[in-house]
Amino acid sequence: MAAAVSPEHFNNLQLLLKAPSKDAVRDVCVQSHRGPSRRLAETTAATLSIPAAQAAQLVQSLHVLSHHVLFYNLSSPEQILEVFPESFHSSLKNLITKILLENRSASQNCHGTDRSISLDVRVSSPTWRTEAVSNQISLPQLKELDWRVDMVTSSDSVSRMSVPTCLVQFKMEDPSAGGESASAVTVELGRESLDTILDGLGRIRDQLSVVAGK
Repeated sequence: MAAAVSPEHFNNLQLLLKAPSKDAVRDVCVQSHRGPSRRLAETTAATLSIPAAQAAQLVQSLHVLSHHVLFYNLSSPEQILEVFPESFHSSLKNLITKILLENRSASQNCHGTDRSISLDVRVSSPTWRTEAVSNQISLPQLKELDWRVDMVTSSDSVSRMSVPTCLVQFKMEDPSAGGESASAVTVELGRESLDTILDGLGRIRDQLSVVAGK
């Protein structure tokens, strides 16, 4: 769950008033979304002519705000403007809102007003939404399945000398592990167990077909 945006965060955002240009504000906002770093704090401190400690707090506050916007799917100027306290600097509030909208979703036109101040935003970058989807935690995925039938032999019972069994190997990949995360799991199934699994998979297939047809 996204962290709440506190009054302290908004106080830190007021440091953006020291930025030499709107482009400088945009750069800090965009770069802070990926998370605080020492290098970003130092760069921000130099750009805004503020101490590194204050720059680090500003980056963290921008990070929290951008993730709040994504987590709660705030997709219009009105929704984002409502997050800010009424006392927040009006022009800076509108600029931050415009930047957030430019980076949160796919191409679309957004129009909003705040106390007769018009915001005409052409959203052209899917950067943050795309990153959120690609970096989200995923369950292991089945990449390959292999199987073979073996004959189980036993020396203590003649009737069980030739019992067929199925060996099924699942090759999995865990996206959340990163890098080479493939693994293999092999299970042994008798005929009864295999029938039970096939029956269950058939029910799953039918349910998926029903859902997909709606």
